Amino acid sequence: MPSESSSDHPAHRPQGRGVFELAMAESTNPVTVLDESRCWDLLAGQEVGRLATAVQGMPEIFPVNFVVDGEGVVFRTAEGSKLVELVINEQVCFEVDGWNDNVGWSVVIKGSAAIVPNGEEQSRAEALPLRPWVPTVKTNFVRITAAEITGRRFEFGPDPLLEYRYGKRPV
Repeated sequence: MPSESSSDHPAHRPQGRGVFELAMAESTNPVTVLDESRCWDLLAGQEVGRLATAVQGMPEIFPVNFVVDGEGVVFRTAEGSKLVELVINEQVCFEVDGWNDNVGWSVVIKGSAAIVPNGEEQSRAEALPLRPWVPTVKTNFVRITAAEITGRRFEFGPDPLLEYRYGKRPV
């Protein structure tokens, strides 16, 4: 009968943890929570995000080009399903992300979307550096006002669960 080393003996294993939790506890945390200021900086450096809406329990996601304006984002849209959904339910999420070979990040805004009204506010929106990508008429400006903004930075690396199970890093 093979003998168990003292570290392999069940009495010496951490109790109350699953394999995944143990593997994560033995590695450094590859996820960093970003502060609000850094989230806004990352948003300001991007041009495309994803607008998430939900009407009658059915979620939809729309890619939109946007600009940061104060503590919100502004985008343009034509008449259509996106605009209708925002009128029905103004509560939205807006997500932007980026990555390279070593790290990635994601910023999410939770807030309310509203059509920018005619007048001074629309003139201000028209002066923003925001032009449609597609040569279609998009006369509606929409502002998402952030109630909450969160972000995370991710360090890419090997799967810690594989390392835990097989005792070595995958090649």
